[in-house]
Amino acid sequence: MRNLKIAYFMLIAASLNSCTMRMPDALPGEFRYDRLFLEKHDKGLILLTTKDLNGAIIVSPKYQAKVFTSTADGVTFGKSFGWIKYETFDLKQADPHMNAFGGEDRLWLGPEGGMFSLFFKPGTKMEFANWHTPAAVDNESWELVSSSDKKVSMSKTTRLQNYAGTQLDIKLDRDIEIMEPEVINRLLGISPDSAIKLVGFSTINTITNTGSTAWDETTGAPCLWNLDMFTPSPKTVIVVPYVDNATGKVATTNYFGEIANDRITYNKGILLFKADGKSRGKLGIPPNRAKNMAGSYDGSNRVLTITVFDIDSSVKYLNQEWKTDAAPFSGDAVNAYNDGPLADGKQMGPFYEIESVSPAAFLKPGQKLTHKHSVFHFTGDEKALNTIALKTLGVSIKDITPALK
Repeated sequence: MRNLKIAYFMLIAASLNSCTMRMPDALPGEFRYDRLFLEKHDKGLILLTTKDLNGAIIVSPKYQAKVFTSTADGVTFGKSFGWIKYETFDLKQADPHMNAFGGEDRLWLGPEGGMFSLFFKPGTKMEFANWHTPAAVDNESWELVSSSDKKVSMSKTTRLQNYAGTQLDIKLDRDIEIMEPEVINRLLGISPDSAIKLVGFSTINTITNTGSTAWDETTGAPCLWNLDMFTPSPKTVIVVPYVDNATGKVATTNYFGEIANDRITYNKGILLFKADGKSRGKLGIPPNRAKNMAGSYDGSNRVLTITVFDIDSSVKYLNQEWKTDAAPFSGDAVNAYNDGPLADGKQMGPFYEIESVSPAAFLKPGQKLTHKHSVFHFTGDEKALNTIALKTLGVSIKDITPALK
């Protein structure tokens, strides 16, 4: 009897201890919430972490080699920086136009529009009803080549036909690596306050011509296209530095209709674009104006985001506009997008994007082109974040948020 009582009280104590130590439920917006959600849909999810375990990113070979999200404050309660559309994962069949799973960094192929488009079949009118994202970067899985706790490599082969009727045989390779804080600081030339939390990762994206035909200005050529999807807020502004003393237009601002004047401003080499997820608009910076950096500041959550990418102003970039009468090799090198309601009131997000593209991949059979694109987040005291913004983007935070109210 005595042993039974001891066992009984031990059981009660264990139950009380279990209740006391129970982990709180994960909340939307937390990295843990997104990780648990994604693990339900992808058993092959890959977690890369820094040595101190504060920085982490989630990568998925199953979902087109995406970096779904990252955090700078630990895998348990840290903020999740990427935008994820949860309801897309429950669709019973693929959307014929685009499967918007989200993702802090995803790889697409361009051009989207123009006479060498990869999104429209030959001869079709360039309108949404005929717009289809190539399956290899939309809903097909990629092959996992190798992985460690710091780096993952993935690949994908595909065959596409462009709007001109050219068959493109393509191999894509994608290497993703999380960076230690000291590497980030050295790369960006900063010395942040010790209270600043940070995370960063690099992506090296390679396209190979695996066919028997050269890609040139007659056949058309694809390009690599990195798109970073983030959650908007009423106080989020995209920052795009540009070359102030170059000739020609500063930006293309009418991809989806002209962006309203109260949502965009540019002066003395700094373009500001409101990213509240309430008005659909896209802009692009031509290669002679583009710099190798763009970013955003979320004043509601005190998050500074920096992206760094390859730029080459001496080569040709593809025009991605939805029309066939534009010069096909006169496109933009850097883009930014703010989501908003469509004409019918429906909305994909809300989210906003910072994008970079490679030059046109004029490749002979067997040749490769590589495009590097990196993402960094900083969060903490606004004064300390201001120092980083000045050093990297060349603008103070006090000049970012009030500019577009």
